[in-house]
Amino acid sequence: MGNALHHKGEFCCPPGEAIIDPPQYVVKDFYHPQIVPVIHQIQFINRHHCVPIPHHQYTFETKDVFCSANYRAKKGKR
Repeated sequence: MGNALHHKGEFCCPPGEAIIDPPQYVVKDFYHPQIVPVIHQIQFINRHHCVPIPHHQYTFETKDVFCSANYRAKKGKR
């Protein structure tokens, strides 16, 4: 290799062999909407309750009672 001279007469080194650095990454994130179904389950529960309500009922009975005449006499002597 010979000496290389710069255009002004100064000494100039020949170009060196290229050094390649490992790549540097610039990451750009892009976000896109994605529809995801969300299912909400709703259960309707019909509850039935028995509520006691009084319903008054009456029974009637008729009796025929025969009294003797002596019973009336004793009743009036008081």
